[in-house]
Amino acid sequence: MKLQKDLFDTKARTTKKAPLADRMRPRELKEFVGQEHLVGSGKILHRLVENRELVSLIFWGPPGVGKTTLAFIIAQAMDAHFVSFSAVLSGVKDIRVVIEEAKEQLKFYDKKTILFVDEIHRFNKAQQDAFLHHVEDGTITLIGATTENPSFEVNAPLLSRCKVLVLEQLAEEHLKSIMMNALVDKERGLGNLKAEIHDDAFGFMARLAQGDARVALNTLEAAVMLSKPDQSGKRTVTIEAAQESMQRKALLYDKGGEEHYNVISAFIKSMRGSDPDAALYWLARMLDAGEDPLFIARRMVIFASEDIGNADPQAVQLAITVKDAFDFVGMPEGWIPLAQGVTYLSCAPKSNASYIAYLNALKDVKEKGALPVPFHIRNAPTSLMKDLGYGKGYKYPHSYGGYTEQTYLPDELKGREYYKPTNNGFDKTIKERLACYKKGQNKEKETQFREDSYGT
Repeated sequence: MKLQKDLFDTKARTTKKAPLADRMRPRELKEFVGQEHLVGSGKILHRLVENRELVSLIFWGPPGVGKTTLAFIIAQAMDAHFVSFSAVLSGVKDIRVVIEEAKEQLKFYDKKTILFVDEIHRFNKAQQDAFLHHVEDGTITLIGATTENPSFEVNAPLLSRCKVLVLEQLAEEHLKSIMMNALVDKERGLGNLKAEIHDDAFGFMARLAQGDARVALNTLEAAVMLSKPDQSGKRTVTIEAAQESMQRKALLYDKGGEEHYNVISAFIKSMRGSDPDAALYWLARMLDAGEDPLFIARRMVIFASEDIGNADPQAVQLAITVKDAFDFVGMPEGWIPLAQGVTYLSCAPKSNASYIAYLNALKDVKEKGALPVPFHIRNAPTSLMKDLGYGKGYKYPHSYGGYTEQTYLPDELKGREYYKPTNNGFDKTIKERLACYKKGQNKEKETQFREDSYGT
């Protein structure tokens, strides 16, 4: 196996034959865009580089956010021997070769070795164990990169020897800054092509890259190359060129502007109106325009409680399951559980009784303040409290067949009814149950209600 020691060779990276994303890879922390919580002044990576301190690290984050680049920057700053290692293509035998070479570097050149392991979560237990002793004795400094949660994918002994740093998805502003740097850079970027880019095309590419700098830069390069120079040699990148380079159409959807709220409103109202076709259309609109799927999933969980409630108590469980399923699957297949959830919620019976009930209760709280708790339902853990009447007169419902008439609200609110179930779905069963309780018919009806509950 040939180890990838020349992966970050400056000459190789700056050749015009390399993709723009490789050519524009930052060489120092001051060139790095994003991850301010790690590379900003006084933050952990800034301090490590400034003080030339080597520690084993695991970078955890989505693709294209700078994991590999940061490993290279650290190695350059430390003047360390750098070896890049693929967890997909390499095995224990290859690890031994790296260890022997690291020992030679330290012995003959007094150079420490940084071993960068891409996709470290793909290493099996034997491969991970092969690193343990050599990370611990300082033969190598390990920097791993992973898109998966290292708590689950990296074994505990190796994880305990590394500092896990979480990298965040790049914001659109970060991507725009990175692309602008590439547009003006004449040494490694596109500066010699005299390219200008329309604002709508710029925003479209930044949005559709979904936080991935590699995608953004390579799309920008394709868009510039697709734009023919005019007589003066200037290239103008239009929205059409951006669409062609991404093979996507730009939709009118600004995640930070009015259209964002218009579309999510249409989505919610379609589900509330029990129109699964319209709800699916707005779901597709949002996903295709680059909306955060977890934002959509959160809105579905809220909708399940606010607009369906106890008309179908399973709705909120399904919405949470859909969110968890998306977390597990991710994109591009994550739209499948989202679509299932949307159709279920759209077709479910609707009730906002719980939502309205809480708002009415909150209104009394705001208007009347902290009313005293009735003595008979106060807790009485001491004899003094019992002597003062705490808990006196409380009727234990189970001693009365599961229900007995007594007051639980403060005296000033006695008789208030906040929760008024509808006649929709399981809400109707709850409504009938409450009516029977109040009529003292609980013993006769409870068995039937229990059967209804399990059958719904």
